[in-house]
Amino acid sequence: MFHQFFDTNSSTLTYLLADPVTGDAVIIDSVREHVGAYVSFLQEQELQLCWILETHVHADHITGAAGLRELTGAHSAVGVAGGVGCADRLLEDGDNIVFGNEVIRVIPTPGHTPACVTYQWRDRLFTGDSLMIAGCGRTDFQGGDAGALYDSITGKLFPLPDETLVYPGHDYRGARVSCIGQEKSINPRLAGRSRQDFIELMNNLNLPQPRMIDEALPANLRCGHNEIFDVHGT
Repeated sequence: MFHQFFDTNSSTLTYLLADPVTGDAVIIDSVREHVGAYVSFLQEQELQLCWILETHVHADHITGAAGLRELTGAHSAVGVAGGVGCADRLLEDGDNIVFGNEVIRVIPTPGHTPACVTYQWRDRLFTGDSLMIAGCGRTDFQGGDAGALYDSITGKLFPLPDETLVYPGHDYRGARVSCIGQEKSINPRLAGRSRQDFIELMNNLNLPQPRMIDEALPANLRCGHNEIFDVHGT
């Protein structure tokens, strides 16, 4: 089972995957404002949420991890380099996420941020802000590194079969899915560019800061809590 949600304020794409036999489910890159909709969907489909996965520590929206953990008892997970001490699991290269009879492979893809990971499930990738449809994540804040992003995309994602589906963390033009072959061929930031060309391009984008960065980053380092909680959660 596969379902895609979309947040219009941040253009975030959220994904829910489930094993239809056991009813175990995971959610990738949740948005706090939609926690109620996620829980309703889970109840309607008679699913139980096991994992709340983040592709990275987001700067443009607040994760729904805190609310989902409270309402469903699911565990949260994020890349080990993210510095998210409240997460239930810190993910490293080669880790697997198991839900029901399904397995998700964790592929570190640093560059947009040091903690970025891509999740591979069956024939599809959930790439967060690393590889987007006809684009990629910016590298000018949060410890971004254009050279590292180029290496992640060209060294870890592009060698996968051309038919591998690409589901990004955001899209701003109404697209919802791509594939590795398409991105290798026509992605304007990557196709035909050398590593140095890519670095020069990314270092000169001159983009404005994300509108919610001052609120989102601190909250997401606390798993989506707006305020600092003590060890007892009070």
